[in-house]
Amino acid sequence: MPFLPAFIPPDVCATVGQDPAKTPVDVCMATVITQVRDGGVSAPGIAPPAKAPATPQEAKQAAEAAQEAAALRQVVADAHAKGIDLKIVVLPTSPGIDTPLRDIAADVGHVYPESTVLTLSPGFAGSVSPTYDRSLLEAGQDLAKTPSVVQNSKNFVSQLETPIFPWTSFTLVVILGVVAAAVGTRFLQVRARKSAAAAAPQDAAAPASQ
Repeated sequence: MPFLPAFIPPDVCATVGQDPAKTPVDVCMATVITQVRDGGVSAPGIAPPAKAPATPQEAKQAAEAAQEAAALRQVVADAHAKGIDLKIVVLPTSPGIDTPLRDIAADVGHVYPESTVLTLSPGFAGSVSPTYDRSLLEAGQDLAKTPSVVQNSKNFVSQLETPIFPWTSFTLVVILGVVAAAVGTRFLQVRARKSAAAAAPQDAAAPASQ
């Protein structure tokens, strides 16, 4: 794997059940990439806990994480059935800003260049795609910030299936139309003025001939 830049946050290690204080970030990212290869999802609950839960609360959390991971895999499968090659990475904690989430998605997308990659964390989302433009991806990210990562991923996929009106193209067409109308009006004005000027000598000569 190529060298991973420092903006890949250590939060990604918690995704794969590793201690960021003891595990290099590139090792954690290698595990993320392996997990998305196998099932389209890298999230807490994909891999069994490194150690058995010590309390009923930990056991409950592990079971919930496994259920959430299974639900995310179903979202990926449903997206694939719709022709969307989706991969999802979930961070259980958020970095200070949202930019690293897109960086994680870009790293995964570098290995799987045909995939649309969504990275989620509490309150943040980031994505890359060779298929969908940035405006559509960001619209999907805006809908992917609820407390539920499963619902967030569903919202994101739903937005990918909802085309955004091409305001830029529409505005360009309107501007070109206005310019064309102005040029046409000016052309007609000049033509009318020339016609009037050409007719004036004839009108002046008519009384003289009488």
